[in-house]
Amino acid sequence: MTLSRRTLLGTAAAGATLPLVRSARAQAANTIKIGVLNDQSGPYRDTGGTSSVAAVQMAVDEFASKGFKVEVISADHQNKPDLGAQIARQWYDRDGVDVVMDVPTSSVGLAVAGVAKEKNKLHINIGAATVELTNKACAPSLIHYTYDTYMLAKSTGGATVKAGGDTWFFITADYAFGKQLQADTTTMVLASGGKVNGSVAYPFPGTTDYSSFLLQAQASGAKILGLANAGGDTVNSVKQAKEFGITMKIATMLMFITDVHALGLDVAGGLSLTESFYWDMNDKTRAFTKRFLPRSPTNYPNMIHAGNYSSALHFLKAVTDMGVPAAKASGTAIADRMKAMPVSDECYQGSIRKDGRGMFPAYLFEVKKPAESKGKWDYYKLVQTTPAEEAYKPLSASECYFIKS
Repeated sequence: MTLSRRTLLGTAAAGATLPLVRSARAQAANTIKIGVLNDQSGPYRDTGGTSSVAAVQMAVDEFASKGFKVEVISADHQNKPDLGAQIARQWYDRDGVDVVMDVPTSSVGLAVAGVAKEKNKLHINIGAATVELTNKACAPSLIHYTYDTYMLAKSTGGATVKAGGDTWFFITADYAFGKQLQADTTTMVLASGGKVNGSVAYPFPGTTDYSSFLLQAQASGAKILGLANAGGDTVNSVKQAKEFGITMKIATMLMFITDVHALGLDVAGGLSLTESFYWDMNDKTRAFTKRFLPRSPTNYPNMIHAGNYSSALHFLKAVTDMGVPAAKASGTAIADRMKAMPVSDECYQGSIRKDGRGMFPAYLFEVKKPAESKGKWDYYKLVQTTPAEEAYKPLSASECYFIKS
């Protein structure tokens, strides 16, 4: 064969790059890639957002090297299910992402869960609330970590009914999360002998004026105004209820310490809410928070931030236990390994049930009045604890297909 100068140069170039190609492939094969997908510019930017990304990176940094590399990337899904699914698909197919985490906004979480199920890739949902993630929309490769609508209805809703709040009116975000939270709370209210006087759904996202909805609630004669929303929507709803002189007791069905901070204790004092984490709960949660704050100086951690840290740490422990190749090969396999291992860190202690439901206690808090607070972000009084085995929908009532096979 006659070799031209061009052929020789091409052959030499190919030979020179071959070791680099092999090296890149070897590096990728020994790299775990985590994608944090959430709202970084809309109503949930403070409840999750860049603070959730910081929490995952903190877990990676503290986990340190166990013989493999870990990369963290992130994106803003803008609360759009189609965009969230598109990003997840690209991450899994093209970018080598092994797990998509966080994903608040239940409609987006359900869309991403569908992509993960189709591709047998791991999805750990921390930020979305819909109970359907471990029921009709369940998958062997899906884990729902920190809270859900059933738990919120049982804890906050149950306590409100016991305290005499037997008639309700709901203001509801018109998408999967709000509808499910209203439905779960309604079931609890009716089962306790209460009554729902009415409800109104508002467009999500984009609604900022709740005045007409609040006036409808007041006119209903109900004792309780149930807010089936979250984040900036909850903050605006509570502020405007105070401005309009709404006399009903407000049940904030999903509220975070970051929302309390945005409202201030003058407005939020006396409200009840449920979280599965509080930064000032004990020495361990305080130690975690002390390390977290330099990474998120404007946001003390809520249960979403803590859940991102804890679940990332638990995931990396499972990868170490089973090995990188096996962890990358099957989302179901790595999820099964996470379910087989107890969860134990500074933020969460518990387990992951076979349907993917994280099993952790639910804490009902009352927000302190200004005079009761002793310092910065000292906002909560613990009212009651619901044990993990009571806080979530029982397996006997589950609609998850693979646990019944």
